[in-house]
Amino acid sequence: MATHHARAGEIVDLDSWADDLPAEKSKVIAKTDGLELARLVIAADTEMHHSRYCQVAAPIVIHCLEGEIELKSSGETVRIKQGQLVYLQGKTEHALRGVTNSIVLLTIVLNTK
Repeated sequence: MATHHARAGEIVDLDSWADDLPAEKSKVIAKTDGLELARLVIAADTEMHHSRYCQVAAPIVIHCLEGEIELKSSGETVRIKQGQLVYLQGKTEHALRGVTNSIVLLTIVLNTK
């Protein structure tokens, strides 16, 4: 069964958005030609990117909704706590790690023209 993706104008409750999944997992909320929104679940002491770093061609916003995560980028590591966010330019290598069990809203701007 496919998971539900939000329609334009639909209110999304991020606390219950993944209730249709068998366990707490990451899930794309919505995707269009210009934007992708995803709810990421990152467990404590878990690296989000198994190959160490990833990069996205477009700008991204990483918003910590719950918990605390570490962002590794440009040779430094910073902690992002609940309620904080960070913006990265496109093609920036980065990696995420859960400091505590965390929920993150990832926004990817796909169409920058």
